[in-house]
Amino acid sequence: MIRTVKPKNARSKRALKDKESKLIENVKTALFVPGATSNKALHDISVDLSALKKPDIKRFSKKNEVRPFEDSSKLEFFSEKNDTSLIVLSTSSKKRKNNLTFVRTFGYKIFDMIELLVLDNFKLLQDFRKSTFAVGLKPMFTFNGEVFESHPVYKHVKSLFLDFFRGETTDLQDVAGLQHIISITAGEALEGQPLPLVNFRVYTLKTFKSGQKVPRVELNEIGPRLDFAIGRYEEPSPEMLKEALKKPRQLEARTVKNIETDVVGDKIGRVHVGKQDLNKMQTRKMKGLKKRFDQVGEDFDDPIYDDEPANKKAKI
Repeated sequence: MIRTVKPKNARSKRALKDKESKLIENVKTALFVPGATSNKALHDISVDLSALKKPDIKRFSKKNEVRPFEDSSKLEFFSEKNDTSLIVLSTSSKKRKNNLTFVRTFGYKIFDMIELLVLDNFKLLQDFRKSTFAVGLKPMFTFNGEVFESHPVYKHVKSLFLDFFRGETTDLQDVAGLQHIISITAGEALEGQPLPLVNFRVYTLKTFKSGQKVPRVELNEIGPRLDFAIGRYEEPSPEMLKEALKKPRQLEARTVKNIETDVVGDKIGRVHVGKQDLNKMQTRKMKGLKKRFDQVGEDFDDPIYDDEPANKKAKI
């Protein structure tokens, strides 16, 4: 572990303060680490993946002897040393060729890991027509296949890629910023593989006039084109998962008593009053409501109006 050092100047003090927990966390930075058995193909794939993640990336140039499923202490050291919560380790062996291990950390401890083995039919950015997008824009995502909602491993894959390319959290929405889309599809399973492949595709958006209110949209593939086979994976422990999903009290929505929101979105308030005794209500402020003007009693009756005068006797 890294020993804690008291900051000696303002620069180191700001650096330590930036590492502290915040109500709204910083953008997650990805660290690309080449393993001792990494090759040129994995290097090129890592460069293309880091191009999609820019500018929130760091890359190691030297190879490192790391075996994450046997001993993850080195990755935890790299995470704390470089202040990164996403790590991509590239290794290759006869049993697991062109293997990318995606690691997420929480509090500089390993949260979860999954191995994605790249098949030999991959294509890089340089194999497509040169069509790029602005750096730092957030991509749109499509997940094609029911397994991304039902199978726990593919739920892990979906959560991983959404977390990897999430970028900065903001409420600003600009249509001009929707320039590329990442499509992830559950493909067919290879022979001897129990789980289907994961097809990774990247497209740019182009809009054209359609003569209607909505423009015509076309997708152009720009790469990289990667087909992943699922390898080993490690899920987070229940205690760490509970701690990671905990929200600070300052960000929790406070419930206001007796105020609800209906389907339309209007606020409805409820007022509670005590029991009222109407017999004790003061209603005799007006002259017409005085007690002597009360029209109650046995002698009171509505007047009878005859067609003839009252002093005329009726004829027999």
